[in-house]
Amino acid sequence: MHRDLLFPPGATRHDWVLDAALAAGLGLLTVPPYGVRDLPGAGGQWVLALGPLVSAVLMIGSLVLRRHSPLLALAGVTLAGLMQLVFSSDPMATLVAVPVVAYSVARWVPGPMARVVLAIGAVSSVLGPVRWILDDWSNPSLRQLIWLALAWFVCMGLVITPYAIGRRVRESSEAHQDRVLVAEERYRTMLLEREQETRLAESRARTQIARELHDIVAHSLSVMIVQAEGGKALAAKKPEAATQALTTIAETGREALSEMRRILGVLRDAPESRSQAEFTPTPRFTDIPDLVARTSDRVQLAVHGQPPRGVSQALELTVYRVVQEALTNFLKHAGPQATAMVTITYGMREISIDVLDNGVATPSAVPQNPGHGLRGMNERISAMGGRLVTRARPSGGFQVTATLPVPVQASVEE
Repeated sequence: MHRDLLFPPGATRHDWVLDAALAAGLGLLTVPPYGVRDLPGAGGQWVLALGPLVSAVLMIGSLVLRRHSPLLALAGVTLAGLMQLVFSSDPMATLVAVPVVAYSVARWVPGPMARVVLAIGAVSSVLGPVRWILDDWSNPSLRQLIWLALAWFVCMGLVITPYAIGRRVRESSEAHQDRVLVAEERYRTMLLEREQETRLAESRARTQIARELHDIVAHSLSVMIVQAEGGKALAAKKPEAATQALTTIAETGREALSEMRRILGVLRDAPESRSQAEFTPTPRFTDIPDLVARTSDRVQLAVHGQPPRGVSQALELTVYRVVQEALTNFLKHAGPQATAMVTITYGMREISIDVLDNGVATPSAVPQNPGHGLRGMNERISAMGGRLVTRARPSGGFQVTATLPVPVQASVEE
């Protein structure tokens, strides 16, 4: 704390050069008149002859420390002023250093300690004019008192004015530093928010990719397992049915592989790898009948109305994935003897998907924590502004009902 008061700013080499140049320039203008002139021969008179010169050099020389240590510069100017009261009965030109030091103390010394220059200035503004104007201190004239008051106002003004300017500059500098700190903090906050947004975007992308891969792999493997088991059971009785099952397995595998290549190709970093990635069109409304047909012969499809025109590919993909995931759960959990009914209703304002099965699921068998499939289905439908209902049917089996809004600009095919 004491070091901060004594050496608050710490002068750079450039500051030292500027302050030394200021002291040298003012010294050349103010010190030479007080050089040694008409030196007396008696040794006791040397002090009176050299006193004004020494005080002038000390007062101007203190300006070199005005930024490195304003309080030391104030001490040097104060000591030189006391010497001038002793050795000179007239104001000296070197008093020009007083306003400079008053400004420097106000500008660089922190806290209330800077006000010490006002106290010293107030005392000096009285002592100086008294030494210069009054000849007889015991019986001053009215004219001398008037001149004394005017001199006090002038001297005090030479301290208060630069002090006020220096304080104002200091406050402006501190306010600027505060604004810079606030701007830096705002910039750091912005970077942090941008980083968080990037992480959220990456998390959403990973979730979407995981959902896509789950839908593709889970459904394709379920279809392939069901077809393989069915083909194995019919291999001896109906070889042509086994051949059809193997064909369905091969087509399902190729389709799953193609879609996985499409998704993984987007993730590749190299542009040439992305350009060579095998992309296939995203599933649409017209692909749903083929999806149901490939899933199992125990699944039936009923379509009411005509698909709307002008809807986004995201909406068509969502409808396709809902049917796909519902049928995947049917194949995995409903049992080998269960049947399912897929009903899609295309309306003017919404699309409704109902997937009902009569499998072995009961209300008590419904899991309390749904798996990735149901959670991903719910995320897809919520992203499109729709609603999802999944529950066990009281009569047995499971129900998946999804409702998706149709954008206003879309129209239903006639």
